[in-house]
Amino acid sequence: MPEPLTETPPTPVRRPVFTQHWGDLTMLHWPLDPAVVAPLLPAGTVPDVLGGVTYVGLVPFVMSRVRILGTPPLPHLSGFPETNVRLYAVDPVSGRRGVVFRSLEAARLLPVVAARASYRLPYLWARMAVRHGPDTVAYETSRRWPGPRRAGGRVRVRLGEPVAADELALFLTARWGLFSTWYGGRTAFAPVDHPPWPLHRAELLDLSDDLVELAGLPAPQGAPHVLWSPGVQVRIGRPRPL
Repeated sequence: MPEPLTETPPTPVRRPVFTQHWGDLTMLHWPLDPAVVAPLLPAGTVPDVLGGVTYVGLVPFVMSRVRILGTPPLPHLSGFPETNVRLYAVDPVSGRRGVVFRSLEAARLLPVVAARASYRLPYLWARMAVRHGPDTVAYETSRRWPGPRRAGGRVRVRLGEPVAADELALFLTARWGLFSTWYGGRTAFAPVDHPPWPLHRAELLDLSDDLVELAGLPAPQGAPHVLWSPGVQVRIGRPRPL
């Protein structure tokens, strides 16, 4: 059985490799057939399912205050926009739930190279912008390297009132680790912890995107589930093979 859905991590990360702040974060999610997702997950994991379906997420946000092993944040390199395409998986042996990133667009090249080498995450260098209106936020992404160049799009949402996390919101946001395909084809799990998400309702005003399809998934169909958060401080532990 998968571990319970909880607003706080079952085991805190006591010796983080990275600490960082994920802020100004919009989460768009569409349901998918688990059979479609299963071939895209790391070996030894299976789709995490709620109500018979799993989900793909398109998540633009702002990364900031990045620290490595407690060192001070580096100017210019410790804050930048990011957009990821993510799936949800579970290790059927331990029951640990986690995120599987299919792509992560980031606006700084050095963190892209470092994350690809250290955590084996599919980071890509992109030109990105985040713009605010009186009650809106818009994110723009245009991929630079590796290609295809100019892949990306635009997301714009109107921000709403705070909302309590229901079962679906917990399923999509309370993820206490990430799975990746490690060197030699092994699957690794890195623990993650952070405070409970402060969540807000949000209304999707504009969407043009090809990142989900480029990640090997069907084009999103229908209206997405939308949430926005001002963000949380995050601690990421060392990845270890399953």
